[in-house]
Amino acid sequence: MKAEPAGPADPACPGLPSAALGGPVSHALARVARLHRIAAGRLLKGLGLYPGQEFLMMCLWDAGAVRQAELIKAVDLDPSTVTKMLQRLEQTGHVRRRPDPDDRRAVLVEATDDSCALHSDVQRAWTDLEDHTLAGLGPAEREELTRLLAKVEANLYREAGEAGDCPGSPG
Repeated sequence: MKAEPAGPADPACPGLPSAALGGPVSHALARVARLHRIAAGRLLKGLGLYPGQEFLMMCLWDAGAVRQAELIKAVDLDPSTVTKMLQRLEQTGHVRRRPDPDDRRAVLVEATDDSCALHSDVQRAWTDLEDHTLAGLGPAEREELTRLLAKVEANLYREAGEAGDCPGSPG
């Protein structure tokens, strides 16, 4: 079975693998997601962040103090992963955790004042990542890609058995 080209040559796998012939878009999405995460990681490393921590910070900057359980739902990650991320962010002085005065069993998490400078750095990193990722695409193509990816995300969200709207999706 002859494989079709998958884009940039990978010496280990020069074309679309035969097992992926039925899912060329899924294969492309997986490759793009991996490369996007690598690029984001490089930008974030310069800020002292690990990939994924910026999502926690984005939630906290926009929402203010939130219960840790709500933050876990908002970022849709495993609780132990979020706990580890928060420990690291707390050690670097970017977040503070404290008991919720309304429910001592719950923990409130909030961005520290010191993390405000990080906000503009993360914003700049995401702008740079966007520019690099979408280089060569015009405004109409960028808008269409955003629209199509929102549809793909909604499909995957439904497939995952999640109720309601996708986190972070419009409307």
